[in-house]
Amino acid sequence: MSKGKRRVYSREFKLSAVKRALSGENVAALSRALGVPSGHLYKWCQHYRAGGADALRPAYRPRKGYGVLDLEATKDLATARRRIKELERKVGQQHVELDFFREALRQVEGARRPNDGPGARASTRSSRR
Repeated sequence: MSKGKRRVYSREFKLSAVKRALSGENVAALSRALGVPSGHLYKWCQHYRAGGADALRPAYRPRKGYGVLDLEATKDLATARRRIKELERKVGQQHVELDFFREALRQVEGARRPNDGPGARASTRSSRR
């Protein structure tokens, strides 16, 4: 087989190979017997486990809905992405504010003196000097 052409395997061929592989047959020996790269067999088994026989479509046949542009879904997606960006920006602003107030609280707590009870001096220094 020349390097430029791809071999296309039918769904029936793939299904037969997958069933043999999943029944316990050695994948390396099976790939040699069928003339299929072992990587293909492993990939087909993975697809079969994920989606059954329908996942083993021939390579040249596109999946249903492939290439069809749904304008409504595109608008919804664009709206959702804008909303996500807006919310991420808002979370970032809140994070900056939270950091600011944590630092301010830390400074206030560091400057505050303990209160010894009634009649004791205030916990912070007087603003008058």
